[in-house]
Amino acid sequence: MKEIDKNNKSFEDIKHIDKNGIEFWYARELMPILQYSNWQNFERIIDKAKISCENSGISVFEHFIDVNKLSKRANNAKVEIKDYELTRYACYLIAQNGDSRKKVIALAQTYFAVQTRKQEITEKEYSLLTEDEKRFYQRDLTRKGNYSLNQTAKKSGVKNFDKFHNAGYKGLYNGETADDIAKRKGLRYREDILDNMGSTELIANLFRISQTEEKLKKDNVQTEKEACSTHNKIGKIVRKAIKEAGGTMPEDLPTPKKSLKQLEKENNKSLKKR
Repeated sequence: MKEIDKNNKSFEDIKHIDKNGIEFWYARELMPILQYSNWQNFERIIDKAKISCENSGISVFEHFIDVNKLSKRANNAKVEIKDYELTRYACYLIAQNGDSRKKVIALAQTYFAVQTRKQEITEKEYSLLTEDEKRFYQRDLTRKGNYSLNQTAKKSGVKNFDKFHNAGYKGLYNGETADDIAKRKGLRYREDILDNMGSTELIANLFRISQTEEKLKKDNVQTEKEACSTHNKIGKIVRKAIKEAGGTMPEDLPTPKKSLKQLEKENNKSLKKR
């Protein structure tokens, strides 16, 4: 489905992708597509959507991110206005809480419900995936996890994110930094190490990422030093859990022959030929 507003923009047309590859929508760009002309009225719908999110036991912060933007007025003066970065799930909740008498709202409810479901997967479905498909799925989760972790780490006082992430890698990989892991895997300069991991290794890193974020929030960490220490400790805890379970240490897991970027390029070429 491709619902449009008066400017012929669809929901996918206003989608943004951040530097981590995470998709998001701006609330003020979504507002006219859902045929709301007044921000105050639309923000009331957003507030209802937040409550629905909270009642579902899902983090509101992860799906409705407050941002401030500069807006140009008729006299060329610039003023700061409030906006939100929304996940696809947040857009779905906003549509669910909108005026269902509007045709566009009813269509949006269906659209975002279907699109959100496409990003979910059951345990049975996962077991049927090929190893490369599992890699793509877990890589997407780690990408989203890292984005959320970075937001929390920033609030915890982290400014040097390379140092922060290396603290986690050192804990999980027995002292190895991201550069050490890249060299061991034989990767080119600046090549993404997560794109060159198998599904099992990605899962270990996803656990490290999610548990670190939870710990930073739970302990209300406020300094970069403490945040790095926390990340390192969680990495060591995950490593210890793998060892006690009789699993393979992450540095001993095989590196896939092809990176996910390479597989993606090959898939795109194949589709073009077809």
